[in-house]
Amino acid sequence: MELGNDTQISEFLLLGFSEEPELQPLIFGLFLSMYLITVFGNLLIILAISSDSHLHTPMYFFLANLSFVDICFTSTTVPKMLLNIQTHSKVITYAGCISQMYFFILCAELDDLILSAMAYDRFVAICHPLQYTIIMSPQLCGLLVLVSWIISVLNSLLQTLMVLPLSFCTGMEIPHFFCELNQVLRLACSETFLNDTVMYFATVLPGGAPLAGILYSYSKIVSSIRGISSAQGKYKAFSTCASHLSVVSLFCCTGLGVYLSSVATQSSHSSTTASVMYTVVTPMLNPFIYSLRNRDIKRALKRIIGIPAMAQSLRARNCYPLIRLWK
Repeated sequence: MELGNDTQISEFLLLGFSEEPELQPLIFGLFLSMYLITVFGNLLIILAISSDSHLHTPMYFFLANLSFVDICFTSTTVPKMLLNIQTHSKVITYAGCISQMYFFILCAELDDLILSAMAYDRFVAICHPLQYTIIMSPQLCGLLVLVSWIISVLNSLLQTLMVLPLSFCTGMEIPHFFCELNQVLRLACSETFLNDTVMYFATVLPGGAPLAGILYSYSKIVSSIRGISSAQGKYKAFSTCASHLSVVSLFCCTGLGVYLSSVATQSSHSSTTASVMYTVVTPMLNPFIYSLRNRDIKRALKRIIGIPAMAQSLRARNCYPLIRLWK
């Protein structure tokens, strides 16, 4: 790797979480387990929604898209980290780093926008229930997802292309487990004022605007729930939003915290820890959050796995001996 003021580098070094050899198997096993749970859990959600006609509604349409983005989100960072641990290498090529950065920003923005679309869906369902089917038409749902993809692609493309002209003339060690934009900009020896401005602008506008929309939607939802007379009605209305609120709290708060805290501190350890929350933990928990409290999802999953057929077979096997014994 050649270093110079205007020399194009060929690779970066991802330092990861720890350089101690005895901790590498533990980190590998932990992240491999979380990655497999994330992929299979979200794939089950997508399969359950696509195979059950009762789940072909706007809420589950957005949930299926969220599950797909979560798989891509985790697959952008974790497999490369696992490969580096397995091969005892920390190297990621310059092209690989730029590609990882592009898809990471793309998936993060998509997650944010889809969560805001889900909040709007809950707002219409609770505040305008009689007009729900008219407002949340298949055309509008498809348009919301399409616009989310367009905004995410343009935002990711802009921020990634602005990294290409930068020159790197210091140590190419990234104190992270993936090529995070803010960490890469700190290694540049050329002026990064414009990059920093665009990065924080993209955090506040494309990242903050969906969060503001979520907060506004839930302020209206809370007002509508307060107007419900029965306690059972209030609980039923709020229970439809509890899963979404949990995911929003995990993803948006930790995601925005990583970028906003970088303004005040240069500590990379806290940034890495927070990044694990919204890049690995949140996509892993999404299938559990949305399925454990959702009867429709659980019913569809049981049908896919074959639990009803197994239970019926077991009941038949256990029933006949009891009948014979009774006789």
